[in-house]
Amino acid sequence: MDPRPNPGQGRNYARAAAILLLTLGCLYVLRPFLAAILFAAAVVISSWPLYLRLLQHMRGRRTPAALTMTLSLTLLVIIPLALVAWNLADNIAGAFEQVRAALNHGELLPPQWVRDIPLLGEQIDAYLRQLVASRDSMMELAQRLVEPARRALLAGGLMLGTGVVQLSLAAFVSFFFYRDGAALNAVIAAATRRIMGEEAEAVSAIVSQTVRGVMYGLLGTALAQGLVAALGFAIAGVPAILLLSVLVFVSSLIPLGPPVIWGGAALWLFYEGSTGWGVFMLIWGFFVISGVDNVVRPMLISRGSSLPFLLTLLGVLGGVIAFGFVGLFIGPTLLAVGYSLMSGWTHTRDPIVKQKEQL
Repeated sequence: MDPRPNPGQGRNYARAAAILLLTLGCLYVLRPFLAAILFAAAVVISSWPLYLRLLQHMRGRRTPAALTMTLSLTLLVIIPLALVAWNLADNIAGAFEQVRAALNHGELLPPQWVRDIPLLGEQIDAYLRQLVASRDSMMELAQRLVEPARRALLAGGLMLGTGVVQLSLAAFVSFFFYRDGAALNAVIAAATRRIMGEEAEAVSAIVSQTVRGVMYGLLGTALAQGLVAALGFAIAGVPAILLLSVLVFVSSLIPLGPPVIWGGAALWLFYEGSTGWGVFMLIWGFFVISGVDNVVRPMLISRGSSLPFLLTLLGVLGGVIAFGFVGLFIGPTLLAVGYSLMSGWTHTRDPIVKQKEQL
């Protein structure tokens, strides 16, 4: 064995170290825009087949096709979210002013349906009336509950507004991803082959398939739930239909999120004395709005990764903490890609995915 050092091996180590340092430096520079870049990449990968069809209709003109896709994203997602974020602050401020005025004048009385609750209705009604009659107790309750709730809702509105800014940046980045996507894909494919060898094509297929499946499932299910929720709110006569529908759209990305919205609408109907419409809202929410998740999501994630419930929940929560509003989409997508790659490398692909691949 030759003890002399190999100059070629030393050069390889130096090259690898230089590439690693350069990569870390690039990531550090792009860190403020990482969320927007990741979301734009997920959107472009998911809609790439549609872009190719549009490019064919536009006779290969990449810039107009990319601009059309970007404007479509802006009109369908960013502008509605911006309007909702703008109206959310006004509605929250107005609602809490009304509650504060009712508390000051002692006009906030429990509705009749509270007394009709089986077993505990009379006790709850008596307690609420006693609480309303005592101004000091009522103000103490308001101080403990109303202000924290207002701050929490305003923080949610602020997060939604920040999400609008992130989505706007993502739309800007997506234009260049669409226009230069073929060249970027060639560079990424070459780099992947250098690193992974023969497995590069399989890994790329898993990544693109998983991203499309998860994004189709998340956005498609959220859109379907938002639409059927808007229909139910319109039938029942619930106000602020656009705001509530967008909240259903956003909350559908969180497991067990939509029942909070349509359940609150049902409680409002009960409070207004519309018991029949309140019952209708509960039935519509349970069987139609929440039922969409069990029907539409499996249809849309037809070739994607079957992400376990725990990873979905952790992906949503961790994504929001790490990336803000767009983390609702990025978190589950990243975990789904990692889960699919790990399952493929260890030959323990999810049985559901195996069955789909055999069809």
